[in-house]
Amino acid sequence: MTTFVLVHGAWGGAHGFRHVRRLLRAKQHDVFTPSLTGVGERIHLSSPQVGLGTHIRDVVNHVLYEDLDRIVLLGFSYGGFVVTGALEHIAERVAHLVYLDAFVPQNGESVSSHLGRPARAKIELGQDWLMTGPARDYDNPAEGEWMAARRTTHPQGCFTEPVFLSQPLESFPFTRTYIKATRAPENDIGNDAFWRAARHAKDSLAWRYHEIATNHMVANNRPEELAGILADLA
Repeated sequence: MTTFVLVHGAWGGAHGFRHVRRLLRAKQHDVFTPSLTGVGERIHLSSPQVGLGTHIRDVVNHVLYEDLDRIVLLGFSYGGFVVTGALEHIAERVAHLVYLDAFVPQNGESVSSHLGRPARAKIELGQDWLMTGPARDYDNPAEGEWMAARRTTHPQGCFTEPVFLSQPLESFPFTRTYIKATRAPENDIGNDAFWRAARHAKDSLAWRYHEIATNHMVANNRPEELAGILADLA
């Protein structure tokens, strides 16, 4: 039995992992899917003060309060920044780190700088502090309708706050895997960055690498295939 901690992306929520969660639990694994403050089911806690550090603490506290150890920690999309930042606090509890079509940042990068966009240090008085995400396509229209009804805004500060990583990612003793969605449209937000990370992982002996032939919403479109890869890692 393996313990999985699955961290969702921007504008989403833990509900996006509901199919994968069910499949892994059916294989007798423990699965935890913390919800990040201010999005998904915790949208009522959204505020201009919510940033990347808030979401890192969400995950760190979830792991510490549940006393989870030897975990497979997965970050999806923006969740790649969250799991990377969490390493400063819980790296010794991580057995395997997985990036699912996700950002793989270096120390000091924010989502904005990672994408090559001008960073804004703070939200000025009167400025909108919420961002609306892009529309997403799903293989199953019913799944798309279900997810669209739960789509939320996302606090902008999460994308401008830098991540802290005290050592290079590949210096940590745990193993690493990158899973790339190969049918994501080229103009998808972050897709260039995801492909850069994927190519690096594919060419590196320090990484394992997998591809899934679907768009960015992997856990919704290909839950069986994703759960199978994760179970094999276990």
